[in-house]
Order: sequence, then structure tokens, then C-alpha cells
Amino acid sequence: MKLLLDQGLPRSLAALLRQNSVDTIHVGEISLATASDEEILQHARTDQRIIVTLDADFHALLALAMAAEPSIIRIRIEGLRA
Repeated sequence: MKLLLDQGLPRSLAALLRQNSVDTIHVGEISLATASDEEILQHARTDQRIIVTLDADFHALLALAMAAEPSIIRIRIEGLRA
């Protein structure tokens, strides 16, 4: 499983997941901190990563594009800390 953490999630979460053998990168680690959702979707698709986000917009973008990938996990917990 390869994860791409969106900007709303702490970078420390990426480090914690990597310490537990989960292939994880944070958008801020790859110069996508200010990227549009479409750019993040494209990166995830190209790198075959699952997007983990707090943002509901990703699901809407996939639906509008009738796209089946990338997969998206939306976390609905506020104040999340690694």
C-alpha cells in the first residue's frame, strides 16, 4: 500500500507511518503543498498512491471525471495529530 497524505494531515504522520513500514509521502515533502486537488490526483494516479485527506473535494472530482482511480481515504476526525 502506497499512501499520499494531503496538506491537512500532519507531516509527522507520514514519518510515523514510514516507521511502521507503510510507504507514505506527504504532499509537502514533494513540493505539492500548494498544488491544486487536480495536480495531487494526477500525482497519485501516476505514482499509484492512495490519497489520504480530510477534504471531500477529491471524491467529487473523481465522480465528475467518471474516474475509478486513484483511491481516496477521507478521514473525518478534526484535530488529528500523528
